[in-house]
Amino acid sequence: MTDLIPKDYDDFLATLKRQIHQRQLQAFRAVNRELVALYWEIGEAIHKKQAESGWGKAVVENLARDLQAEFLGRNGFSAQNLWFMRQFYRTYRDNQNLQPLVREISWAKNLVIFSRCKDELEREFYLRATARFGWTKNVLQHQIDNNSYAQYLLNQTNFDATVPESLKSQAVLALKDHYTFDFLGLAEEHSERELEQALIRNLRRFLEEMGGAFAFVGNQYRLQVGTQEYFIDLLLFHRRLRALVAIELKIGDFKPEHKGKMEFYLDALDNQHRLEGENPPIGIIICRSKEKTVVEYALRTAQRPLGVATYSVVPQLPADYQNYLPSPDAIAQLLKGWEIPGGGDE
Repeated sequence: MTDLIPKDYDDFLATLKRQIHQRQLQAFRAVNRELVALYWEIGEAIHKKQAESGWGKAVVENLARDLQAEFLGRNGFSAQNLWFMRQFYRTYRDNQNLQPLVREISWAKNLVIFSRCKDELEREFYLRATARFGWTKNVLQHQIDNNSYAQYLLNQTNFDATVPESLKSQAVLALKDHYTFDFLGLAEEHSERELEQALIRNLRRFLEEMGGAFAFVGNQYRLQVGTQEYFIDLLLFHRRLRALVAIELKIGDFKPEHKGKMEFYLDALDNQHRLEGENPPIGIIICRSKEKTVVEYALRTAQRPLGVATYSVVPQLPADYQNYLPSPDAIAQLLKGWEIPGGGDE
C-alpha cells in the first residue's frame, strides 16, 4: 500500500493542513467580528431608546427575557450583558481610533478592558497587545493587575540605538520594567539557582508574565568560547522579533559589570548560534533592584540590544507611574507601530 503513495504526498498533506487551519482561524475571526459588531449595534439601540423614550431597568430586563426566549441556549442576552453592550457602545462611540480594534478580540476580553481601564491610551495598549499576542482572558487580567501598560512604556533599554527601525515598535513589548513572579512560591531570601529552577518549574506562567511571543530554548545554555565554557541562565526565542533572547538573573542590585558580561554572551550567540533569517540576539538582565540612573549610564555604551528590569516574588502594588509616563502624543505614536497582522485573536 505504501508503494502507491507518491513521494510528495507528505508535503502535499502538510500544505493542505496549513490551509485548513488558516481558513478555520479566518472563519473564527470573521464570526468574532460579527458578534462584537452585533453587540455594538444592540448597545447603540438600547442607548438611543433610553435617550428618546426613557427606557429604564425594568424594560431592559423584560427585553433580556424575550431575547433569551427567542434564542434558546444563548447566554449573551442576559440583562447584565445588555447593560454591558450599552456601556461598550458609550465607551467607544466617540473614539474612531479604537472602534476597529475592539472587533479584533473576543467579547469577554473587551469586557475586561473597557470595564477595568479608564484611560483611552491604556485601553488601546491592551486592545493591541491582546490581539497581537493572543493573550487569553486570564493572561490579560494578569497583565492589567501588574500594570503592564506602565511597565512596558517605562522599560530601560538601548533599543532605540541598537534595534533596526522596522523592529523598534515590536521590541518595546519584549521587555517590562518590572516582573512579578508571585507564582513561584519562593521566600523573600533565595539564591539565583533557586529562582532559575522555580521559573523552569513554572515555565508556562513565566512565559505569560514575559508578555507573549516567547518560546523557551533552554536554561544554563552552554556557550564555548575558545577553551572555556559559559552558561546563560535562560535562553528564549522571540517569535515576532525572530531573535534569541538571553536572560541573566541577579538576586541583588544591578551593577554596571552585568552589562559587559551580557554583551559577551550576545556576541557569542550572534557568531555561533544565530541562524539564517534571524535578527541579532537581545539581552535582558533581571535584577532584584536597580538604580535607574546607573542603568542609563551603563546602557549608553552598550553596543548590543539589551535592557534591565527588576522582579519581585510576592504580589506588590505597582508604583504610581502616571507622572513618569511619556506624553500622550508620544504614547499614541508608539502604539501606531503595533499593527495587528491579520487581526483577530483566540
